[in-house]
Amino acid sequence: MKTGTKKPDWVIEKERGKRDEARETVWLFGIHAVRDALLNPDRQKLRLVLTKNAADRLGDAVAEGGLEPEIVEPRNFHVPIDEGSVHQGAALEVKPLNWGKLEDVAISGRGGPLVVLLDRVTDPHNVGAVLRSAEVFGARAVIAPRHHSAPETGALAKTASGALERQPYLRVTNLSEAMETLRDMGYFLIGLDGAAPVALAEAVASAGTRPIGLVMGAEGPGLREKTRETCDILARIPFTGEFGSLNVSNATAVALYAASSR
Repeated sequence: MKTGTKKPDWVIEKERGKRDEARETVWLFGIHAVRDALLNPDRQKLRLVLTKNAADRLGDAVAEGGLEPEIVEPRNFHVPIDEGSVHQGAALEVKPLNWGKLEDVAISGRGGPLVVLLDRVTDPHNVGAVLRSAEVFGARAVIAPRHHSAPETGALAKTASGALERQPYLRVTNLSEAMETLRDMGYFLIGLDGAAPVALAEAVASAGTRPIGLVMGAEGPGLREKTRETCDILARIPFTGEFGSLNVSNATAVALYAASSR
């Protein structure tokens, strides 16, 4: 009798991860987030729950989205979102977006030759604000590690104010490896660090005509050592006065403006 060979643990874990991803869904909420998701042909939509008032406000988007809504009374608005979420009577269950491969988006994606990399930024409100700024300044993608980063959530989508449907948000297995891939593709990687000796404008100028990757760390710990080592240069945002700290979403907006204005 032939005995089977036990699969390695890493193979089992990878297969389990793929099964979990296939089952994963997200509940978006709020008028703006739901409208933009309904209008996104690339978004797989599963269930739409609306109050009568929200249905009236979303009439055209509901028709275009092609999903029959469940109309409920406000007191019966029971969907699996955090208690206290400002849902405005609108919630939509969806599958996470698939933006494709990093290499394809970074080389031929929409927008200028500019990406943002987030090193363990876990607050969905910060990531949502970063996506919104990335869209405003024409970045091709926001890139974050699959673990220890903010996944697609209703809170992230609401903060992004629709940008989640249009701005590629790529979650990669290993951030340092993604950075090396970008460098091989010609990207110049600028890590933001408040103690760096080089000012941001000088770092952007040193990139010349190369595409730029802005690498942002989590508030508090900042960039991890491996991430710092993988950057081409570390730069600071100059400040005046005694208080010289911005949160990560504000710092990203400043850095995006500097990089997109060269």
